[in-house]
Amino acid sequence: MRPRSPLLADFYFCLGFFTRLPFSSAALTSKHSLTNFPRAVRMLPVAGGLVGAFAALVMGLASRFGFPPPLAAPLAICSLVLLGGAMHEDGLADCADGFFGGAAPERKLEIMRDSQIGTFGAVALVLSLYLRAASLALIADESLGLACAVLIGAAALSRATSLMPLALLPPARENGAGFAAGKPERAALAVAACLAVVFALAPVVAGAYLVRSLAGIAAATGAAYAIVLLARKQIGGQTGDVAGAAQQLSEIAYYLAFAAGV
Repeated sequence: MRPRSPLLADFYFCLGFFTRLPFSSAALTSKHSLTNFPRAVRMLPVAGGLVGAFAALVMGLASRFGFPPPLAAPLAICSLVLLGGAMHEDGLADCADGFFGGAAPERKLEIMRDSQIGTFGAVALVLSLYLRAASLALIADESLGLACAVLIGAAALSRATSLMPLALLPPARENGAGFAAGKPERAALAVAACLAVVFALAPVVAGAYLVRSLAGIAAATGAAYAIVLLARKQIGGQTGDVAGAAQQLSEIAYYLAFAAGV
């Protein structure tokens, strides 16, 4: 049964496409039918916030059962990876292999499409997991509530900033997810940006200074834009992998902005 509300339908679409949560029907979330993608992404920060809330719950429960931050934080990051189906991590690894393992743009795109992971991709994954877990553990040492709020804010904001390559760059190839999804609608991007900022300010409710949250937003946005510039130089456009890499670096930057203030 389809939701009557277009916003709810878009929310279900984002859950079905970007997560492994069993909340949506195949009619709304088929990855082979991306007709609604340009509009549906307006609810992506909300879907991301829900994923972050699950990770925050994992971290809270782990702490409740006596796990210290150096153990609770990796468990929370693990839940993020599992809930997202490692989609964004896969994009980061593919971009690292392609951008730094190929010479010509055509070769870089060929490497990015290869399902096997290379040295650059493996290193990128290890660094991503380590930086996120270590940063979150440092934040949790200061305040568990703040760490949970940062998880929610990062999950929502980074998924919104992952739309930047799709909005600012042409498709690098005439097939694949980046081409099939199409360019997000301006109105949808505006809604997504506003929602992402609201979620990204969640740490303020947990006691963080406003300037700290604003620094996190700036760092996350800057990291995603850096991927846009790098992708333009390396392959002349965007792919779904580029969007995944933007999400990962944006999330890391947001964590680091808070960890740096500990």
